[in-house]
Amino acid sequence: MKIEEINGDKFKDMIRVASHRIKKNSDFVNSLNVFPVPDGDTGTNMSLTFASGAKAVNENPSNSVGELGKSLAKGLLMGARGNSGVITSQIFRGFTKKIEPQTSISARQLADAFMAGVQTAYKAVMKPVEGTILTVAREGAKAGNKTANETNDITEVLKAVILASKKALANTPNLLPVLKEVGVVDSGGQGLVFIYEGFLEGLTGEVAAKDIYTPDEAEMDEMVNAVHHRAIQGQVATANITYGYCTEMMVNIAKKKADQKTFDYETFRNYLNNLGDSLLVVADDEVVKVHVHTEHPEKVYRYGSQFGVMHKIKIDNMRVQNENVVNEAQAASNKQSKRPQVDYAVIAIASGDGLQQLFESLGVTFVINGGQTMNPSTQDILDAIEQVNAKRVIIMPNNKNIFLSAEQAADVSDISVAVVPTKTISQGMTAMLSFDPAADLNTNKKQMTDALTTVVSGQLTAATRDTELSGLKIKQGDYLGIVDGTIKVANPDRLQAAIQMVETMLDDETEIITIIYGADATSQEAKSLEAAILAKHDDLEIEIHEGDQPVYPFLISAE
Repeated sequence: MKIEEINGDKFKDMIRVASHRIKKNSDFVNSLNVFPVPDGDTGTNMSLTFASGAKAVNENPSNSVGELGKSLAKGLLMGARGNSGVITSQIFRGFTKKIEPQTSISARQLADAFMAGVQTAYKAVMKPVEGTILTVAREGAKAGNKTANETNDITEVLKAVILASKKALANTPNLLPVLKEVGVVDSGGQGLVFIYEGFLEGLTGEVAAKDIYTPDEAEMDEMVNAVHHRAIQGQVATANITYGYCTEMMVNIAKKKADQKTFDYETFRNYLNNLGDSLLVVADDEVVKVHVHTEHPEKVYRYGSQFGVMHKIKIDNMRVQNENVVNEAQAASNKQSKRPQVDYAVIAIASGDGLQQLFESLGVTFVINGGQTMNPSTQDILDAIEQVNAKRVIIMPNNKNIFLSAEQAADVSDISVAVVPTKTISQGMTAMLSFDPAADLNTNKKQMTDALTTVVSGQLTAATRDTELSGLKIKQGDYLGIVDGTIKVANPDRLQAAIQMVETMLDDETEIITIIYGADATSQEAKSLEAAILAKHDDLEIEIHEGDQPVYPFLISAE
């Protein structure tokens, strides 16, 4: 199907289906994490990031691609989670900036937008690394640009983008040795490919050929559900809803009836397009699935019944749905009053009641509940900045995958915000010991950052799969000792793994060991670990705290 223009409705469908596709495949993207530990957030973060963008587009009543693009960029920015989510938001920030003046876009303009997205993303990353999502985005954009010089068919441009992106994705292990060692492709690049595939599905309304898509295709029911997404949101008055019935049907065109008409996709789609909006027609050789918002569901069903056997019929009254949404929005609008304004506030990110109490005892003003496997979004961090109501704010991400989101929040905040690049809970606690409420923001950032070199951070967690990394054979269920981001130990016995990890953390200047046990560990285990350490190193001082953190039975620091 040749398409020469993307209008507002088509653009919305592209975004909605892309959001659904990355969500559906988020677990698979997560599984591509290099380390076999439960921090494979890439798929989750990209899914939640894109869902935020799709929601913003869905809530915009405009039919201008440029105006919808602005909403997409803002939604992605505020919903960005983790490094993969932030980079995704930057790709589409450049993309949407390029199409901002347009009410609709051509194949050439789409290709230019992909190129602009790549340029913006590369600029946003301080040290771009090849073999990542950036490489996949760049190669896809180059192919789209070349194809747009040869044709005005947007579907051909998108196919070229997808095929080149997939080739680049397959090549990522050759660019990043660690990917080849573990036997995976780049997770962020894979996520981007799923998004691009969703664009093509949303644009054409049909599942594309197998040479474009991975074998695990989205089921028709799931795709139709994806494009609905409550197109009528709370800010639209119920009385202003033009098409009030969300109507769905499935027609089995393979079961021939005596008077059955021959199915033609374009004729079928064009007829239904005149009955409402938010139309999606998904078809293969046997089944046609339809989703449309209309005032006349009976006409939709009467027309569909001419082409085959009807089943899976559904009608939802969106006016009733909208009234419920309005009521819920009004109930949620009562916000808590701000705290009295203070000069300084420190925000830390951590998961677990015990860790929250530890940070507050060190002087942290506000703890955002999050961390490994649940990275907060840019909006979450901005909300915390607003809630503390301070003139100056310091943020400690305490996780390398949250740093870019914290930086992005700092960039768009209306007040002065500094981000201290803490990668672990241990680093965050050490940094707080150097915080001086009498010092200016830059001095505090430098002092707290400098303090990070004085602590060695250890994290104990369980392997999620078999692999071999840096010569270390790892079995699923083994306990892994990760020291400053590097897996040092793999052992099926938890206590022994913790003891071995601590041994790798010690040097002649180590004086204090801090053990924080998590939700899956006990105080008795922590005491057994303490005894084992002191049996070999009786000159060390050891502190034990209950952290309640998930994922990691033990967080250990050596100072």
